Amino acid sequence: MPMDQNEIERLIKDALPDAEVLVEDLAGDGDHYAARVVSSAFKGKTRVQQHQMVYQALQGRMGGVLHALALQTSAPAD
Repeated sequence: MPMDQNEIERLIKDALPDAEVLVEDLAGDGDHYAARVVSSAFKGKTRVQQHQMVYQALQGRMGGVLHALALQTSAPAD
């Protein structure tokens, strides 16, 4: 069963409350998404650590219910 982009956004915001999240369904199939996430929690973290934080927010859905997620993450500009 595909995942809804609103659910992806909700899960990320639940884990990273200050995050600005933009999720886009790339193929219209509910399986291939792109997400841009900006959060102060990413400050001082490597890109890999930032992506791991987002994957943790998705509570194990990556690779299962959610097939593909292209991520762009960053801390807010000061």
